[in-house]
Amino acid sequence: MTTRRKFLTTAGVGAAATLASPAIVKAQAPIRWRMQTYAGGALGEHVTKPMVDYVNSAANGEMEIELFYADQIVPTGELFQALQRGTIDAVHSDDDSMASPTPLRQFGGYFPFATKHILDVPVLFNQYGLADIWRDEYAKVGVQWISAAGQDPCNFNTKKEIKSVADLDGLKLYTFPTAGRFLAKFGVVPVNIPYEDAEVAVQTGELDGMSWSGITEDYTVGWANVTDYFLTNNISGAWIGSWFVNQRQWNDLPDHLKQLVMAATEAGHTYRNQWYWGGEARLRARGDKLELRTVPASEWAEVENAAKDFWNEVAQEGEIEAKIVGIFREYNEVINQAGPPYTNG
Repeated sequence: MTTRRKFLTTAGVGAAATLASPAIVKAQAPIRWRMQTYAGGALGEHVTKPMVDYVNSAANGEMEIELFYADQIVPTGELFQALQRGTIDAVHSDDDSMASPTPLRQFGGYFPFATKHILDVPVLFNQYGLADIWRDEYAKVGVQWISAAGQDPCNFNTKKEIKSVADLDGLKLYTFPTAGRFLAKFGVVPVNIPYEDAEVAVQTGELDGMSWSGITEDYTVGWANVTDYFLTNNISGAWIGSWFVNQRQWNDLPDHLKQLVMAATEAGHTYRNQWYWGGEARLRARGDKLELRTVPASEWAEVENAAKDFWNEVAQEGEIEAKIVGIFREYNEVINQAGPPYTNG
């Protein structure tokens, strides 16, 4: 009896220990992503890092994103291939800079005069159907498109004054591929160099300046320190950039973490909206490094009219191109009829 009682007591302790053991098992290792942005470190702090910080602080140890800036893992022009291969897990870039192998490539970044303000971008994607097109086209090439957002306009910061359209002729400018293709019609010489080399290239005379951003970025990344003039005319009112994830990594992510990534991305969009919108106004009004110049609207209309021909050329390239150009035309008709503040006058 004593032996039997002792056995029952021992068995009871063992069973309790077995039932309790799952509570002290070590937590599963976090899901880790490596993400690269098109932006350098100073700019990336504002355009990409807020989203990464949101995920890392809110994921409760279940997920961590390690952020890399422009060209740190692969050159920006190889971002898409690296994403497909799984060399990196997520990307923040425009379609143009990352050499997207889709008909969407030239519409990312700065498609000439497709937008007038930063909020045009989410409207075009969420109300006019661009989100469906982007999602479907990237699904065809095995990449998960997450979201798109607007940023700053594409103005000019240069060593030389631009007071007329003719002053563009011969300027060597750092710019986006499609923007460069368009500006070449006015004699601009587009120069393709690594992002972080652009500032030095102005100092050595390899560049005359940039047609790459608005004034907020000029001051943030140091370009206002090496150029003298800022042209208030632009060739597009807002940059169009997107967030992408390797398809396998996205598929393997639990639903609640997918929701977290989406919430973090949208929070990043909200931050950038106010950072750029306020920065563009404040630095034009109170910035002390760049002198403002403006080409009269009647003369700048030559550039705007050339964009209409450019749109026609692109629309002839394929069904998707024609559909997107049609959306841009429809939206521009709406805001032009609406008048200020949707248009400038």
